[in-house]
Amino acid sequence: MAWWDLRSLSRFWVAQDVSRKRLETSTVTSDWVSPIECPLIKYKNKEERMREVQLGAHTVRSHGIMIARTHMHDWLILMLLLLIEAFLYEIHPFYRFVGKDMMSDLKYPLKSNTVPVWAVPIYSVLLPIAIFLIVYFRRRDVYDLHHAILGLVFSVLVTAVITDAIKDAVGRPRPDFFWRCFPDGKDVYDTLGNVVCHGDKIVIKEGHKSFPSGHTSWSFAGLGFLSLYLSGKIKVFDRRGHVAKLCLVFLPLLVASLVGVSRVDDYWHHWQDVFAGGLLGLTVATFCYLQFFPPPYHAEGWGPYAYFRELEESRSSTQAANAVNGCNVQAMEAQPQVDNAHDERSIHGCMGLTLARNSNTTLEEIESGRR
Repeated sequence: MAWWDLRSLSRFWVAQDVSRKRLETSTVTSDWVSPIECPLIKYKNKEERMREVQLGAHTVRSHGIMIARTHMHDWLILMLLLLIEAFLYEIHPFYRFVGKDMMSDLKYPLKSNTVPVWAVPIYSVLLPIAIFLIVYFRRRDVYDLHHAILGLVFSVLVTAVITDAIKDAVGRPRPDFFWRCFPDGKDVYDTLGNVVCHGDKIVIKEGHKSFPSGHTSWSFAGLGFLSLYLSGKIKVFDRRGHVAKLCLVFLPLLVASLVGVSRVDDYWHHWQDVFAGGLLGLTVATFCYLQFFPPPYHAEGWGPYAYFRELEESRSSTQAANAVNGCNVQAMEAQPQVDNAHDERSIHGCMGLTLARNSNTTLEEIESGRR
């Protein structure tokens, strides 16, 4: 074979090998870099996220201490609110001027409470907490349990502080104030026309705390929060039109309304007191609920914000770890291929040099033969 044919053949082999190795290198590099360049998966479909929720992953034993430490300052504020409420309950309210002509609306009979005071914390605080515990034993989500209890207690205590602060500042007489002030029915007035009460001091003190109704505000603060909680858990606003869900949600509100009606029937409050107390309690309950939970009509309204935040953080860390591990594995797999490509290129280069050397030797032999 002529020397120029051998040289052309060697160049063809080298060029073909270089192009093939470039293709392999680009393929390996693209496979290696693509996981890093791709962003973390974002779940745009909310139903997909709901299907991936792992119930029982956050329990009192596994996350209880961590959550308690995170919200330690919140519980301290609750203790402060409790002290403020005790102080507001003990101080004397403003003794408003009550004239003789005003007594016509304050001579309703003095009756006992249909709903006693000790029963209010039971149905407005303990009953919702019992329902929260039932939900926890079913779902095993300590975030839901902790935030529901914290939001409920905040709702009740904030409402109690606001209610008693207004009671003490306004000092409106109750509808049965006449019999509180004059148990014997003999009214006495000073020179200015103001009442001079001679009844029991504690009874008279309570007689100046009509506005707003404490029973009603506590009831709507606790049972209103429970109603919002249930509406999110059973997905009342899922657009499927199940009336039974609405009945279940309206039940706590009905109980709170009946408590308010009983305050008017017992002549302990005017209707304005009950209306203001119910509006106050329900407003505070809504604000406290939205502090920890999405709105009930939201697609994620069945769980607290903290739960979904923890779910996103755990999912992001898992995806990041998987991406790093995948990159390391692909890098380890790509390294032997690159080394083999380098070795094969060196072998083909040596073969090209050998062929070129042999062609030069053949050329020299031909020229010496002609001589």
